[in-house]
Amino acid sequence: MIESDHVGLWNRCLKVIQDNVPETTFNTWFVPISPLKYEDKTLTLQVPSQFFYEFIEDKFIDLLRATLYKEIGEGTKLMYNVMVDNSSKTTINLEASNRPISTSQKSVIRNGNKAPNTLKAPAVQDLDSQLNPDYTFENFIEGYSNKLSRSVAEAVAQNPAKTVFNPLFLHGASGVGKTHLSNAIGSKIKELYPEKRVLYVSAHLFQVQYTDSVRNNTTNDFINFYQTIDILIIDDIQEFAGVTKTQNTFFHIFNHLHQNGKQLILTSDRAPVLLQGMEERLLTRFKWGMVAELEKPSIELRKDILRNKLHRDGLQFPAEVIEYIAENVHESVRDLEGVIISIMAHSTIYNKDIDLDLAQRILRKIVRNETKAITIDTIIETVCQHFEIDTSVIHTKSRKREVVQVRQIAMFLAKKHTDSSSSKIGQLIGGKDHATVLHACKIVKELCEVDKTFRADLESIETSLKKKR
Repeated sequence: MIESDHVGLWNRCLKVIQDNVPETTFNTWFVPISPLKYEDKTLTLQVPSQFFYEFIEDKFIDLLRATLYKEIGEGTKLMYNVMVDNSSKTTINLEASNRPISTSQKSVIRNGNKAPNTLKAPAVQDLDSQLNPDYTFENFIEGYSNKLSRSVAEAVAQNPAKTVFNPLFLHGASGVGKTHLSNAIGSKIKELYPEKRVLYVSAHLFQVQYTDSVRNNTTNDFINFYQTIDILIIDDIQEFAGVTKTQNTFFHIFNHLHQNGKQLILTSDRAPVLLQGMEERLLTRFKWGMVAELEKPSIELRKDILRNKLHRDGLQFPAEVIEYIAENVHESVRDLEGVIISIMAHSTIYNKDIDLDLAQRILRKIVRNETKAITIDTIIETVCQHFEIDTSVIHTKSRKREVVQVRQIAMFLAKKHTDSSSSKIGQLIGGKDHATVLHACKIVKELCEVDKTFRADLESIETSLKKKR
Protein backbone atom coordinates (compact mmCIF):
# COMPACT_ATOMS: atom_id res chain seq x y z
CA MET A 1 0.00 0.00 0.00
CA ILE A 2 1.39 3.42 -0.99
CA GLU A 3 0.82 5.80 1.91
CA SER A 4 0.74 8.89 -0.29
CA ASP A 5 -2.20 7.60 -2.33
CA HIS A 6 -4.72 9.31 -0.06
CA VAL A 7 -7.21 9.88 -2.90
CA GLY A 8 -7.28 6.20 -3.82
CA LEU A 9 -7.67 5.16 -0.18
CA TRP A 10 -10.55 7.56 0.36
CA ASN A 11 -12.28 6.47 -2.86
CA ARG A 12 -12.20 2.85 -1.61
CA CYS A 13 -13.71 4.01 1.67
CA LEU A 14 -16.41 5.94 -0.17
CA LYS A 15 -17.52 2.80 -2.02
CA VAL A 16 -18.05 1.03 1.29
CA ILE A 17 -19.85 4.03 2.83
CA GLN A 18 -22.08 4.36 -0.23
CA ASP A 19 -23.25 0.78 0.31
CA ASN A 20 -24.14 1.53 3.91
CA VAL A 21 -26.10 4.80 3.78
CA PRO A 22 -28.99 6.18 1.70
CA GLU A 23 -28.08 8.10 -1.46
CA THR A 24 -29.27 11.42 -0.04
CA THR A 25 -27.11 10.98 3.03
CA PHE A 26 -24.09 10.03 0.95
CA ASN A 27 -24.45 13.03 -1.36
CA THR A 28 -25.08 15.46 1.51
CA TRP A 29 -22.43 14.40 4.00
CA PHE A 30 -19.69 12.42 2.21
CA VAL A 31 -19.38 13.78 -1.33
CA PRO A 32 -18.28 17.26 -0.05
CA ILE A 33 -15.38 15.71 1.93
CA SER A 34 -11.93 15.91 0.32
CA PRO A 35 -8.92 13.73 1.26
CA LEU A 36 -5.81 15.82 1.99
CA LYS A 37 -3.12 13.31 2.98
CA TYR A 38 -2.34 9.91 4.50
CA GLU A 39 0.74 9.86 6.73
CA ASP A 40 1.75 7.88 9.82
CA LYS A 41 -1.41 5.76 9.63
CA THR A 42 -3.51 8.95 9.78
CA LEU A 43 -5.99 9.96 7.07
CA THR A 44 -6.70 13.71 7.00
CA LEU A 45 -10.03 14.78 5.50
CA GLN A 46 -11.09 18.34 4.74
CA VAL A 47 -14.69 19.22 5.69
CA PRO A 48 -16.53 22.43 4.70
CA SER A 49 -17.42 23.83 8.14
CA GLN A 50 -17.43 23.42 11.90
CA PHE A 51 -21.08 22.39 11.77
CA PHE A 52 -20.27 19.76 9.12
CA TYR A 53 -17.51 18.36 11.36
CA GLU A 54 -19.80 18.25 14.41
CA PHE A 55 -22.55 16.46 12.49
CA ILE A 56 -20.19 13.86 10.99
CA GLU A 57 -18.70 13.19 14.43
CA ASP A 58 -22.13 12.86 16.01
CA LYS A 59 -23.86 10.72 13.38
CA PHE A 60 -21.27 8.87 11.31
CA ILE A 61 -18.04 8.45 13.26
CA ASP A 62 -18.68 4.73 13.90
CA LEU A 63 -19.29 4.12 10.21
CA LEU A 64 -16.23 6.16 9.21
CA ARG A 65 -13.81 4.46 11.56
CA ALA A 66 -15.13 0.96 10.84
CA THR A 67 -14.66 1.65 7.13
CA LEU A 68 -11.11 2.96 7.66
CA TYR A 69 -10.19 -0.16 9.66
CA LYS A 70 -11.62 -2.42 6.96
CA GLU A 71 -10.08 -0.68 3.93
CA ILE A 72 -6.82 0.74 5.31
CA GLY A 73 -6.07 -1.24 8.43
CA GLU A 74 -6.90 -1.69 12.11
CA GLY A 75 -5.89 1.32 14.20
CA THR A 76 -6.01 3.83 11.32
CA LYS A 77 -6.42 7.32 12.76
CA LEU A 78 -8.71 10.04 11.41
CA MET A 79 -8.00 13.78 11.37
CA TYR A 80 -10.24 16.58 10.10
CA ASN A 81 -9.12 19.81 8.44
CA VAL A 82 -12.07 22.14 9.17
CA MET A 83 -12.77 25.30 7.18
CA VAL A 84 -13.63 28.01 9.73
CA ASP A 85 -13.50 31.11 7.49
CA ASN A 86 -14.29 30.79 3.78
CA SER A 87 -13.26 34.35 2.93
CA SER A 88 -9.72 33.95 4.25
CA LYS A 89 -9.59 30.16 3.70
CA THR A 90 -8.69 29.69 7.36
CA THR A 91 -8.73 26.08 8.59
CA ILE A 92 -8.04 24.19 11.81
CA ASN A 93 -7.08 20.55 12.41
CA LEU A 94 -9.24 18.47 14.73
CA GLU A 95 -8.85 14.83 15.77
CA ALA A 96 -11.70 12.38 15.42
CA SER A 97 -13.20 11.03 18.65
CA ASN A 98 -11.84 7.77 19.98
CA ARG A 99 -15.01 6.10 21.26
CA PRO A 100 -15.17 2.32 20.61
CA ILE A 101 -16.88 1.16 17.42
CA SER A 102 -20.11 -0.67 18.12
CA THR A 103 -20.33 -4.39 17.30
CA SER A 104 -23.42 -3.80 15.18
CA GLN A 105 -21.58 -1.25 13.06
CA LYS A 106 -18.67 -3.65 12.50
CA SER A 107 -21.04 -6.42 11.44
CA VAL A 108 -22.85 -4.16 8.99
CA ILE A 109 -19.55 -3.21 7.33
CA ARG A 110 -18.25 -6.78 7.33
CA ASN A 111 -21.41 -8.27 5.81
CA GLY A 112 -21.78 -5.51 3.24
CA ASN A 113 -25.44 -4.97 4.17
CA LYS A 114 -27.21 -1.68 4.01
CA ALA A 115 -27.18 0.24 7.26
CA PRO A 116 -30.48 1.51 8.70
CA ASN A 117 -31.97 4.47 6.87
CA THR A 118 -30.65 7.23 9.15
CA LEU A 119 -31.79 10.13 6.98
CA LYS A 120 -34.91 9.75 4.92
CA ALA A 121 -35.11 11.97 1.83
CA PRO A 122 -38.25 14.15 2.01
CA ALA A 123 -40.74 14.27 -0.83
CA VAL A 124 -39.86 17.66 -2.31
CA GLN A 125 -42.94 18.05 -4.46
CA ASP A 126 -45.33 17.24 -1.61
CA LEU A 127 -44.22 19.96 0.80
CA ASP A 128 -47.09 21.91 2.37
CA SER A 129 -45.75 25.38 3.21
CA GLN A 130 -48.38 25.84 5.97
CA LEU A 131 -48.80 29.49 4.90
CA ASN A 132 -52.04 31.38 5.49
CA PRO A 133 -53.13 32.67 2.04
CA ASP A 134 -55.15 35.46 3.68
CA TYR A 135 -51.97 37.13 4.98
CA THR A 136 -50.46 39.11 2.09
CA PHE A 137 -48.59 42.35 1.57
CA GLU A 138 -51.64 43.72 -0.25
CA ASN A 139 -53.85 43.56 2.85
CA PHE A 140 -51.13 44.45 5.37
CA ILE A 141 -51.95 48.05 6.29
CA GLU A 142 -48.84 50.18 6.61
CA GLY A 143 -48.29 52.92 9.18
CA TYR A 144 -45.41 54.59 10.96
CA SER A 145 -45.32 51.83 13.60
CA ASN A 146 -44.61 49.07 11.06
CA LYS A 147 -43.12 50.92 8.06
CA LEU A 148 -39.53 49.74 8.61
CA SER A 149 -40.52 46.12 9.22
CA ARG A 150 -42.72 46.04 6.13
CA SER A 151 -40.00 47.57 3.93
CA VAL A 152 -37.42 45.05 5.11
CA ALA A 153 -39.92 42.19 4.69
CA GLU A 154 -40.60 43.17 1.08
CA ALA A 155 -36.86 43.34 0.37
CA VAL A 156 -36.46 39.79 1.73
CA ALA A 157 -39.42 38.55 -0.32
CA GLN A 158 -37.92 39.99 -3.52
CA ASN A 159 -34.43 38.54 -2.92
CA PRO A 160 -34.51 35.80 -0.28
CA ALA A 161 -31.09 35.11 1.32
CA LYS A 162 -29.47 37.71 -0.97
CA THR A 163 -29.90 40.73 1.30
CA VAL A 164 -28.15 41.53 4.58
CA PHE A 165 -31.47 40.79 6.33
CA ASN A 166 -30.70 37.13 7.05
CA PRO A 167 -31.99 36.16 9.48
CA LEU A 168 -34.89 38.60 9.65
CA PHE A 169 -36.02 38.82 13.29
CA LEU A 170 -39.43 40.49 13.69
CA HIS A 171 -40.57 41.31 17.22
CA GLY A 172 -43.45 43.10 18.91
CA ALA A 173 -46.40 42.62 21.23
CA SER A 174 -49.17 40.16 20.42
CA GLY A 175 -51.50 41.26 17.65
CA VAL A 176 -49.28 43.84 15.91
CA GLY A 177 -48.93 41.85 12.67
CA LYS A 178 -45.82 39.65 13.02
CA THR A 179 -47.57 36.49 11.83
CA HIS A 180 -49.28 38.39 9.00
CA LEU A 181 -46.00 39.89 7.79
CA SER A 182 -44.00 36.66 8.00
CA ASN A 183 -46.70 34.79 6.08
CA ALA A 184 -46.78 37.58 3.50
CA ILE A 185 -43.04 37.12 2.92
CA GLY A 186 -43.50 33.38 2.41
CA SER A 187 -46.43 33.81 0.02
CA LYS A 188 -44.60 36.41 -2.09
CA ILE A 189 -41.49 34.20 -2.32
CA LYS A 190 -43.61 31.24 -3.49
CA GLU A 191 -45.17 33.51 -6.10
CA LEU A 192 -41.82 34.85 -7.36
CA TYR A 193 -39.76 31.66 -6.87
CA PRO A 194 -42.10 28.65 -7.17
CA GLU A 195 -39.15 26.25 -7.13
CA LYS A 196 -38.13 27.26 -3.60
CA ARG A 197 -39.15 25.20 -0.59
CA VAL A 198 -40.94 27.55 1.83
CA LEU A 199 -42.09 26.41 5.27
CA TYR A 200 -43.96 28.30 7.99
CA VAL A 201 -44.06 26.61 11.39
CA SER A 202 -44.76 27.76 14.93
CA ALA A 203 -42.00 27.26 17.50
CA HIS A 204 -44.45 25.13 19.49
CA LEU A 205 -45.06 22.76 16.56
CA PHE A 206 -41.33 22.57 15.84
CA GLN A 207 -40.76 21.51 19.46
CA VAL A 208 -43.54 18.90 19.30
CA GLN A 209 -42.10 17.48 16.07
CA TYR A 210 -38.63 17.31 17.58
CA THR A 211 -39.92 15.58 20.74
CA ASP A 212 -41.78 13.04 18.60
CA SER A 213 -38.65 12.39 16.53
CA VAL A 214 -36.65 11.66 19.69
CA ARG A 215 -39.37 9.34 20.99
CA ASN A 216 -39.57 7.51 17.65
CA ASN A 217 -35.80 7.49 17.05
CA THR A 218 -36.23 9.51 13.83
CA THR A 219 -34.25 12.62 14.80
CA ASN A 220 -32.01 12.27 11.73
CA ASP A 221 -35.07 12.36 9.48
CA PHE A 222 -36.34 15.44 11.33
CA ILE A 223 -33.03 17.31 10.94
CA ASN A 224 -32.59 16.23 7.33
CA PHE A 225 -36.08 17.47 6.43
CA TYR A 226 -35.50 20.94 7.89
CA GLN A 227 -32.10 21.17 6.20
CA THR A 228 -33.83 20.88 2.81
CA ILE A 229 -35.91 24.05 3.36
CA ASP A 230 -34.99 27.18 1.36
CA ILE A 231 -37.04 29.69 3.38
CA LEU A 232 -37.75 28.71 6.99
CA ILE A 233 -40.24 30.84 8.97
CA ILE A 234 -40.41 30.14 12.72
CA ASP A 235 -43.21 31.98 14.55
CA ASP A 236 -43.03 32.81 18.30
CA ILE A 237 -39.40 31.75 18.72
CA GLN A 238 -39.60 32.81 22.39
CA GLU A 239 -41.30 29.47 23.08
CA PHE A 240 -37.89 27.78 22.71
CA ALA A 241 -36.92 29.34 26.06
CA GLY A 242 -35.71 26.75 28.55
CA VAL A 243 -35.84 23.76 26.17
CA THR A 244 -32.12 23.14 25.71
CA LYS A 245 -32.27 20.10 23.42
CA THR A 246 -34.71 21.75 21.03
CA GLN A 247 -32.49 24.86 20.99
CA ASN A 248 -29.42 22.73 20.30
CA THR A 249 -31.09 21.00 17.35
CA PHE A 250 -32.40 24.29 15.96
CA PHE A 251 -28.90 25.78 16.34
CA HIS A 252 -27.49 23.16 13.96
CA ILE A 253 -30.39 23.54 11.52
CA PHE A 254 -29.96 27.34 11.61
CA ASN A 255 -26.22 27.02 10.92
CA HIS A 256 -26.73 24.62 8.03
CA LEU A 257 -29.37 26.77 6.34
CA HIS A 258 -27.51 30.05 6.86
CA GLN A 259 -24.20 28.64 5.60
CA ASN A 260 -25.92 27.22 2.54
CA GLY A 261 -27.55 30.49 1.51
CA LYS A 262 -31.06 29.83 2.79
CA GLN A 263 -33.35 32.51 4.28
CA LEU A 264 -34.49 32.43 7.91
CA ILE A 265 -37.39 34.53 9.24
CA LEU A 266 -38.09 34.50 12.98
CA THR A 267 -40.79 36.23 15.02
CA SER A 268 -40.91 36.86 18.76
CA ASP A 269 -42.94 38.83 21.28
CA ARG A 270 -39.74 40.53 22.47
CA ALA A 271 -36.33 41.59 21.20
CA PRO A 272 -33.41 39.09 21.32
CA VAL A 273 -31.80 40.96 24.22
CA LEU A 274 -34.90 40.33 26.35
CA LEU A 275 -35.26 36.62 25.59
CA GLN A 276 -34.67 34.69 28.80
CA GLY A 277 -33.72 30.99 28.87
CA MET A 278 -32.16 31.11 25.39
CA GLU A 279 -28.60 29.98 24.67
CA GLU A 280 -26.21 32.84 24.01
CA ARG A 281 -24.97 31.28 20.76
CA LEU A 282 -28.54 31.34 19.42
CA LEU A 283 -29.14 34.92 20.54
CA THR A 284 -25.94 35.94 18.76
CA ARG A 285 -27.19 34.39 15.53
CA PHE A 286 -30.62 36.01 15.86
CA LYS A 287 -28.82 39.38 15.67
CA TRP A 288 -26.69 38.49 12.63
CA GLY A 289 -29.14 39.99 10.17
CA MET A 290 -31.94 42.49 10.83
CA VAL A 291 -33.88 42.93 14.08
CA ALA A 292 -37.05 44.94 13.33
CA GLU A 293 -39.80 45.92 15.74
CA LEU A 294 -43.50 46.17 14.96
CA GLU A 295 -44.90 48.66 17.44
CA LYS A 296 -48.51 48.88 18.57
CA PRO A 297 -50.56 50.61 15.88
CA SER A 298 -51.08 54.36 16.23
CA ILE A 299 -54.63 55.73 16.27
CA GLU A 300 -54.37 56.71 12.59
CA LEU A 301 -53.19 53.24 11.63
CA ARG A 302 -56.01 51.72 13.70
CA LYS A 303 -58.53 53.82 11.75
CA ASP A 304 -56.99 52.69 8.45
CA ILE A 305 -57.13 49.05 9.55
CA LEU A 306 -60.79 49.41 10.52
CA ARG A 307 -61.73 51.07 7.23
CA ASN A 308 -59.86 48.41 5.26
CA LYS A 309 -61.54 45.58 7.17
CA LEU A 310 -64.99 47.11 6.69
CA HIS A 311 -64.39 47.74 2.98
CA ARG A 312 -63.08 44.21 2.47
CA ASP A 313 -66.16 42.72 4.15
CA GLY A 314 -68.60 45.06 2.40
CA LEU A 315 -69.65 46.73 5.66
CA GLN A 316 -70.42 50.34 6.54
CA PHE A 317 -69.88 51.93 9.96
CA PRO A 318 -70.54 55.61 10.76
CA ALA A 319 -67.38 57.72 11.00
CA GLU A 320 -67.94 58.42 14.73
CA VAL A 321 -68.12 54.67 15.44
CA ILE A 322 -64.82 54.06 13.65
CA GLU A 323 -63.30 56.98 15.57
CA TYR A 324 -64.56 55.64 18.91
CA ILE A 325 -63.30 52.09 18.30
CA ALA A 326 -59.87 53.34 17.18
CA GLU A 327 -59.53 55.52 20.28
CA ASN A 328 -60.47 52.79 22.72
CA VAL A 329 -59.09 49.58 21.21
CA HIS A 330 -55.32 50.00 21.09
CA GLU A 331 -53.80 46.67 22.10
CA SER A 332 -53.84 44.73 18.84
CA VAL A 333 -55.20 44.40 15.31
CA ARG A 334 -57.00 41.20 16.32
CA ASP A 335 -58.93 43.16 18.98
CA LEU A 336 -60.07 45.64 16.33
CA GLU A 337 -61.39 42.87 14.10
CA GLY A 338 -63.07 41.16 17.07
CA VAL A 339 -64.93 44.35 17.96
CA ILE A 340 -66.26 44.68 14.40
CA ILE A 341 -67.55 41.10 14.49
CA SER A 342 -69.24 41.67 17.87
CA ILE A 343 -70.93 44.88 16.72
CA MET A 344 -72.19 43.21 13.53
CA ALA A 345 -73.52 40.23 15.50
CA HIS A 346 -75.41 42.44 18.00
CA SER A 347 -76.78 44.61 15.21
CA THR A 348 -78.08 41.60 13.27
CA ILE A 349 -79.45 39.52 16.15
CA TYR A 350 -81.13 42.38 18.02
CA ASN A 351 -82.04 44.40 14.91
CA LYS A 352 -80.13 47.45 16.19
CA ASP A 353 -78.68 50.27 14.14
CA ILE A 354 -74.90 50.47 14.16
CA ASP A 355 -74.34 53.70 16.04
CA LEU A 356 -72.12 55.17 18.74
CA ASP A 357 -74.41 53.97 21.54
CA LEU A 358 -74.20 50.34 20.37
CA ALA A 359 -70.40 50.57 19.99
CA GLN A 360 -70.02 52.00 23.50
CA ARG A 361 -72.19 49.30 25.09
CA ILE A 362 -70.28 46.50 23.36
CA LEU A 363 -66.83 47.91 24.08
CA ARG A 364 -67.69 48.20 27.78
CA LYS A 365 -68.18 44.44 27.82
CA ILE A 366 -65.18 43.27 25.81
CA VAL A 367 -62.52 45.96 26.19
CA ARG A 368 -60.98 47.10 29.47
CA ASN A 369 -61.86 50.76 29.10
CA GLU A 370 -61.74 51.43 32.80
CA THR A 371 -57.97 51.91 32.59
CA LYS A 372 -56.04 54.01 30.15
CA ALA A 373 -52.65 52.72 29.03
CA ILE A 374 -49.72 54.45 30.68
CA THR A 375 -47.37 55.96 28.12
CA ILE A 376 -43.68 56.74 28.40
CA ASP A 377 -44.51 60.44 28.07
CA THR A 378 -46.88 60.17 31.05
CA ILE A 379 -44.17 58.43 33.07
CA ILE A 380 -41.57 61.10 32.24
CA GLU A 381 -44.01 63.86 33.14
CA THR A 382 -45.01 62.23 36.45
CA VAL A 383 -41.43 61.45 37.55
CA CYS A 384 -40.24 64.98 36.72
CA GLN A 385 -43.19 66.53 38.57
CA HIS A 386 -42.38 64.49 41.66
CA PHE A 387 -38.75 65.61 41.71
CA GLU A 388 -39.64 69.13 40.53
CA ILE A 389 -37.42 69.25 37.48
CA ASP A 390 -38.25 70.24 33.91
CA THR A 391 -39.01 67.33 31.57
CA SER A 392 -36.49 68.65 29.04
CA VAL A 393 -33.63 68.00 31.49
CA ILE A 394 -34.19 64.25 31.33
CA HIS A 395 -33.27 64.29 27.63
CA THR A 396 -29.98 66.14 28.10
CA LYS A 397 -26.55 64.53 28.51
CA SER A 398 -26.32 65.81 32.09
CA ARG A 399 -24.52 63.42 34.45
CA LYS A 400 -25.67 65.19 37.61
CA ARG A 401 -26.67 62.62 40.21
CA GLU A 402 -30.25 63.87 40.58
CA VAL A 403 -30.81 63.92 36.80
CA VAL A 404 -29.33 60.45 36.32
CA GLN A 405 -31.56 59.08 39.08
CA VAL A 406 -34.70 60.64 37.62
CA ARG A 407 -33.80 59.16 34.25
CA GLN A 408 -33.23 55.71 35.80
CA ILE A 409 -36.57 55.78 37.64
CA ALA A 410 -38.37 56.77 34.43
CA MET A 411 -36.70 53.88 32.57
CA PHE A 412 -37.60 51.42 35.34
CA LEU A 413 -41.27 52.50 35.36
CA ALA A 414 -41.46 52.46 31.55
CA LYS A 415 -40.14 48.90 31.57
CA LYS A 416 -42.66 47.92 34.25
CA HIS A 417 -45.78 49.67 32.96
CA THR A 418 -45.42 49.63 29.16
CA ASP A 419 -44.80 47.01 26.51
CA SER A 420 -42.08 49.09 24.85
CA SER A 421 -38.73 47.43 24.17
CA SER A 422 -35.62 48.47 26.08
CA SER A 423 -34.27 50.07 22.91
CA LYS A 424 -37.44 52.10 22.45
CA ILE A 425 -37.44 53.19 26.11
CA GLY A 426 -33.80 54.26 25.84
CA GLN A 427 -34.48 56.27 22.69
CA LEU A 428 -37.38 58.13 24.33
CA ILE A 429 -35.65 58.72 27.65
CA GLY A 430 -32.40 60.52 27.06
CA GLY A 431 -31.46 58.87 23.77
CA LYS A 432 -29.81 55.91 25.51
CA ASP A 433 -29.28 52.31 24.36
CA HIS A 434 -30.97 49.16 25.68
CA ALA A 435 -28.00 48.28 27.93
CA THR A 436 -28.41 51.58 29.78
CA VAL A 437 -32.09 50.79 30.36
CA LEU A 438 -31.32 47.33 31.73
CA HIS A 439 -28.64 48.81 34.00
CA ALA A 440 -31.11 51.47 35.23
CA CYS A 441 -33.68 48.80 36.13
CA LYS A 442 -31.04 46.90 38.11
CA ILE A 443 -29.97 50.03 40.01
CA VAL A 444 -33.56 51.00 40.89
CA LYS A 445 -34.37 47.50 42.18
CA GLU A 446 -31.25 47.48 44.35
CA LEU A 447 -31.99 50.95 45.79
CA CYS A 448 -35.56 49.91 46.65
CA GLU A 449 -34.15 47.10 48.80
CA VAL A 450 -31.76 49.27 50.83
CA ASP A 451 -33.11 52.86 50.77
CA LYS A 452 -36.49 53.50 52.45
CA THR A 453 -36.69 57.10 51.23
CA PHE A 454 -36.04 56.06 47.66
CA ARG A 455 -38.67 53.31 47.93
CA ALA A 456 -41.20 55.80 49.29
CA ASP A 457 -40.53 58.15 46.36
CA LEU A 458 -41.06 55.34 43.90
CA GLU A 459 -44.32 54.26 45.55
CA SER A 460 -45.57 57.86 45.52
CA ILE A 461 -44.82 58.18 41.79
CA GLU A 462 -46.62 54.90 41.03
CA THR A 463 -49.65 56.10 42.99
CA SER A 464 -49.71 59.26 40.86
CA LEU A 465 -49.46 57.15 37.70
CA LYS A 466 -52.47 55.05 38.73
CA LYS A 467 -54.56 58.21 39.19
CA LYS A 468 -53.77 59.19 35.59
CA ARG A 469 -55.12 55.94 34.15
